[in-house]
Amino acid sequence: MTPLPLKTDFLFRMEMTVEATVLGPTPQGDRRVGLVTGGRFQGPAASGVVLPGGADWMLTGPDGATRLDVRAMLRADDGQLIGITYTGLRAGPAEVLARLAAGDPVDPATYYMRTAIRFETGPGPLEWLNRVLAVAVGQRPPQGPIYDVYAIL
Repeated sequence: MTPLPLKTDFLFRMEMTVEATVLGPTPQGDRRVGLVTGGRFQGPAASGVVLPGGADWMLTGPDGATRLDVRAMLRADDGQLIGITYTGLRAGPAEVLARLAAGDPVDPATYYMRTAIRFETGPGPLEWLNRVLAVAVGQRPPQGPIYDVYAIL
């Protein structure tokens, strides 16, 4: 049987600003919490702002990879609120991850940063997002994470 092709459709680019809080070593790994302070998203599907108040409960394990666990709120330009929940993984060579952790600019081609996304919103023009699974290709420049978000068709 021939596998069905995976098709995607670009939704938007999301740029977030975060303030990191280090919880430190825990039984599960090294825990950091990135408090979302704002941002913007823009693309063919929707545009608007990232509202302050979300958080990324990042966990770095003994393998050096960081597991992302994020909940945030978006407000589209038309005022519609959209909850976004995603989990993901950031991994790469130890020296690249150390530079990222130090806040240095790093070429995103030198590490892996991907997420799986679900949306939650009420009635309105973007209600269709409730029935979409999305993925994102991420990068982590010093000013905050950037995600190119794609619907899986």
